Amino acid sequence: MHFNIYNSYNKISTLEIEQTVNFLFKHLDQYGDTKPAIRKAIEYAAKERTGLGGYVILLEEDHELIGAVIINKTGMDEYIPENILVYIAVHKNFRGQGVGVKLMEQVLLTCKGDIALHVEKDNPAKRLYEKFGFENPYLEMRLKR
Repeated sequence: MHFNIYNSYNKISTLEIEQTVNFLFKHLDQYGDTKPAIRKAIEYAAKERTGLGGYVILLEEDHELIGAVIINKTGMDEYIPENILVYIAVHKNFRGQGVGVKLMEQVLLTCKGDIALHVEKDNPAKRLYEKFGFENPYLEMRLKR
């Protein structure tokens, strides 16, 4: 297995962005977003959009993408975590083999500062996040307009 980590210094190619968008759209299942939303998060992480950037972490095995993580920097370390883990997905054929653990370990090595993420209460990945020390100290409320 091999990690590729992209940020504002190590640029992700247009082809890799497209492959990552398609991978996440397919493997996030019911927990995913639209392709344009996924692309925005990747472009923000790569500083292709105005913002602080972040990280695109891709895990490959035999030149096949088997896992992906998108992290955006918030710039708000005084009152919320400095990073938000926007997307994490493991290829369906590699689930239950420790790939999610490897991705999370790489996230912790790559990110400086605290990390937030949103997870739906019925998402089985919730247990993985809890194993890594993520807690749910707040109830999130949203006003959609």
